[in-house]
Amino acid sequence: MKKALLAVFVATALAGCTSVETAVVSNSEIAANGGEAVAVIQAEALGLTAIFHIVNIVQSDLDTVINKLLVAEAKAMGASKVDLKAASTTPRSGLYALAGGIIGITSSQAVGIAVK
Repeated sequence: MKKALLAVFVATALAGCTSVETAVVSNSEIAANGGEAVAVIQAEALGLTAIFHIVNIVQSDLDTVINKLLVAEAKAMGASKVDLKAASTTPRSGLYALAGGIIGITSSQAVGIAVK
């Protein structure tokens, strides 16, 4: 039983945790730079690191959250580009590295408007 629970935990940890929320919007109500607004998209990814954020077990950075989640969802909705409004990630150096300890959790978020 313990081995089964450990296997489920490891599989969940290695898969990571991502979330993408969308809201379809009217072009007349949302202003987008250089195009017709299709939707507002919010993406978040949680990661897992080891040894003071040096070793990535599950990656969570701006590249992952913007390119693999936000832009991919916008293209799936028929948009040609994304007007990025905000993006942030967990710092991994200085005092933040000490908070990572042996096993640490990182988080990255991005919000943008899908534009045709």
